[in-house]
Amino acid sequence: MTSTQEIQKGNGNFQGMGNQPLWRSMFLFLIPLILSNALQSIGQLAGSIIVGRWLGVEALAAISAFFPLFFLLISFTIGIGSGSSILIGQAYGSHNEERLKQIVGTTLTTTFILSVVMAVIGGIFTFDILRLIGTPENIIGMTVHYARILFWSMPILFLYIAYTTFMRGTGDSKTPFYLLLISTTLNVGLLPFLIFGWFGLPELGVYGSAYASVISTVLTFVIMLFYLKKINHPLQFDASVWRHLRINLELLKLLLRLGIPSSVNMILVSLAEIAVISLVNRFGSDATAAYGAVNQVVSYVSMPAMSIGIAVSIFAAQAIGRNQQERLGQVIRVGLLLNYLIGGVLIVLVYVFSQDILSWFLTSKHTLSIAHSLLMITLWSYLIFGHGMIIGAIMRASGTVLWPTVFSILSIWCVEVPVAYFLSNFSSLGIKGIWVGYPAAFFVSLGLQYAYYRWSWKRKQIERLI
Repeated sequence: MTSTQEIQKGNGNFQGMGNQPLWRSMFLFLIPLILSNALQSIGQLAGSIIVGRWLGVEALAAISAFFPLFFLLISFTIGIGSGSSILIGQAYGSHNEERLKQIVGTTLTTTFILSVVMAVIGGIFTFDILRLIGTPENIIGMTVHYARILFWSMPILFLYIAYTTFMRGTGDSKTPFYLLLISTTLNVGLLPFLIFGWFGLPELGVYGSAYASVISTVLTFVIMLFYLKKINHPLQFDASVWRHLRINLELLKLLLRLGIPSSVNMILVSLAEIAVISLVNRFGSDATAAYGAVNQVVSYVSMPAMSIGIAVSIFAAQAIGRNQQERLGQVIRVGLLLNYLIGGVLIVLVYVFSQDILSWFLTSKHTLSIAHSLLMITLWSYLIFGHGMIIGAIMRASGTVLWPTVFSILSIWCVEVPVAYFLSNFSSLGIKGIWVGYPAAFFVSLGLQYAYYRWSWKRKQIERLI
């Protein structure tokens, strides 16, 4: 089957909506997407469990202190990917194969250049930035070494992430899931060998977790390229993609217009996380380790909301590409229903088993107590977070990215960070006050997003961008 035929067939995803209810199409797309996001974190989860339980609190704190910095440096590249997913969905929906390949080529080249720049910046200035944000002295050396291992692998990592973004934009959520299954299996399988030095391998300790992540990503990327070529996938890296690797300036401008607001939002979100961890670090390494454990749990709780937001954006972009704007209201309603059903069940389960879950990461009773109290404060509010994500996703799918970004930034920097700072410094809540900032920000963001969606966006004429 040719790539054009594959595009017209639609891989049995979006175009099949005419033959089955939208909720079922989106749910079937969502299952491998949620599983993919879960698998993406399992390697990190397994590493955190091994590091926290067998290498100690300081080793876990070293890993926890690094990720806000890593997220900051990769935010711009992820924003470009976000913009490309909108264009991929619309090009796919309109059956425009030539435009699809142009978007892929321009995004890959731009992503590669940016990832090299970010790797160099991260590798050179890691120590200075970690010291600037107040990383505890007893873990900063370990954190710097761990961070640099991951920074130098960023070009391959981001090409891999870009490709999985492309595939999902065409309605293919299964292939990224299978690839992540391979990556996660390799990652988890390598962890004990590299951390503990099994079978004559060097005993790398906490750094073995980073090396396992790098090796598994590189091997999976190679497997992906061979697999896409073997099945003649419309996105395989063939001569048509090579031909379009030069940057198309028209598309680059459109990518930047869509991607820069998302990048700025992610950068400011990551800066906010750095501000938050700076507040947490003042309470000592036990608090930093508790922060890391809570973030691990929350990353899974927020996963359905983020996955549903991606699904809503893709389904909406394809509808716009097909000039089926009347489907957008139905897409958002189904997205909200899935958010409260799936997210609600998951949150209840985590509340019930929270002590047991946190004990996977932490053995110190004091650290465990801190982590549990923080989790209780913030967990429920991720339903509100999901609601806001879905409203923002439907608007971004049409190319409306500026105002949703502004509202997100305002809720973080005018609500979350000030509330966390004030309550942790000037109230009896202490470190608990930091976590109150999260639900406060989610509510404000939802209110602003909904107001703009209801009284401005819905009154606009929605047209495809390409």
